[in-house]
Amino acid sequence: MLLESLGSVLLGLALSWAAVRHFADRLPSRGAVFTTGALGALFGAYVTHVALGPGHTLATLLGSMTIGAVLLSLLIRPSTRRLRRAFPF
Repeated sequence: MLLESLGSVLLGLALSWAAVRHFADRLPSRGAVFTTGALGALFGAYVTHVALGPGHTLATLLGSMTIGAVLLSLLIRPSTRRLRRAFPF
């Protein structure tokens, strides 16, 4: 479980780095992004490990990466180039 935890944190940091690199203008501060990615992946590893049990290291890392990516996607703000419509009602 220790190696799964360490691997999931590293995957979360890698996802965070990729998110900061591609969506820098649409994300909050880098510290918040890296913290969310690492903790989200760690939480994902915990949930997946509890659901599947021991012995499923690859599936646990895949689950941690998925939940980490979902939590990082919640941080993305809409772009400012979006048109805003004014409705008459």
